[in-house]
Amino acid sequence: YMSHNTIGNNIKTLRKKNRMTQEQMAKKLYLKRQTLSNYEIGKRVPDIYELVKIADLFDISLDELVGHRRK
Repeated sequence: YMSHNTIGNNIKTLRKKNRMTQEQMAKKLYLKRQTLSNYEIGKRVPDIYELVKIADLFDISLDELVGHRRK
């Protein structure tokens, strides 16, 4: 079960853990800061291509990023 904003919360946590501002992270991903903000607050969900870029940026798996645990 994934909570409503697992992905957004994970993105925000990873960004903060890596001491990045929204502006810095958005630049690395070629996104607008507002788009990243919308991901973090759960207003929008990144598409699969954005998810892959984010996972690569933080050197984690997609499963980790989206909070997926196999049973």
